[in-house]
Amino acid sequence: MSKRYKIEVEHLNTWFGKKHILKDISCYFEDCSVTAIMGPSGCGKSTLLRTINRLNDTIGTFRAKGHIYVEGEDVLAPDADVYYLRKRVGMVFQRPNPFPMSIRANLEYGPKLHGISDKDELEDIVVQSLKKAALWDEVKDNLEHPAPNLSGGQQQRLCIARALSVDPPVLLMDEPVSSLDPISAGKIEDLITELKKDYTIILVTHNVQQAFRVSDQAAFLYLGELVEFDNTSRIAQAPGDERTEAFITGRIG
Repeated sequence: MSKRYKIEVEHLNTWFGKKHILKDISCYFEDCSVTAIMGPSGCGKSTLLRTINRLNDTIGTFRAKGHIYVEGEDVLAPDADVYYLRKRVGMVFQRPNPFPMSIRANLEYGPKLHGISDKDELEDIVVQSLKKAALWDEVKDNLEHPAPNLSGGQQQRLCIARALSVDPPVLLMDEPVSSLDPISAGKIEDLITELKKDYTIILVTHNVQQAFRVSDQAAFLYLGELVEFDNTSRIAQAPGDERTEAFITGRIG
C-alpha cells in the first residue's frame, strides 16, 4: 500500500441481483486531492461511491467482490468495522438532507454519536465545521433556528459541515450541486477547492466542465467499466479512448 493513497480499489465487481454493475474496477485516490468520477447516467458512478462506505449493504440484492482499502484497511473484508468506516469516510448526497432539528443540533449529532459530550468541545466542533464549510458568517447568529429553513445552497453547505464534524479524512460527494442554482453551485465548487487542502475528495458528477474545473484526477466510467483514469488536465486535452472523447464532447451521455 502506498502512503500517497487514502483509498485504493482493486478488481472491484458489484451486482444488484444478477445485474453486473461495476466490472473489475481498479483505481486509487490520492491524499489531499479531488478525483472526479464522471460518466453518463447508469454507468455505476454512484454505486462505486456507495460501495466505498458500504451504503449499498442495506440493499438485500447487492453483492461486491474485490478489495477497497481505506487507509490500508480492506473495508470489504468480512470483519471490517462499518461504524468506524463511516466516521472516516463522510458522505454528501445529491439533494441536501439536513436533519429536522436546529443548525447546532445537526452539527452536534455525529460527534455525540461518537462519544463526545463536553459542551466546550462540541461548541468548537460546531464553529470549526461551519467555518470549513464557508457557512459560519451566514448562520452564526441563528444556530438554534431549524436547519430546513435555510436556502438550498446553505442546506448543502450545512450537510458538508455535518460530514466534516467527525473529522473524516475522506469526503464522498455524489453530484452535490445537481439540485442547486448556479450561484449556490459555484459556492460549493469553490468550497471543494478549499477543502482539498485537508481532505481526500471523491466527486461524482455528470457535468464534464465541473469535473474539469475542480478535480486533479478524473475517472470515466461507461457501462460499468473504468474506461480511463488519469490527470484531469490530460484527459481534458487528449483523452486516450474514443468513448471518453465522445462523452466530453457531448456525443454520448
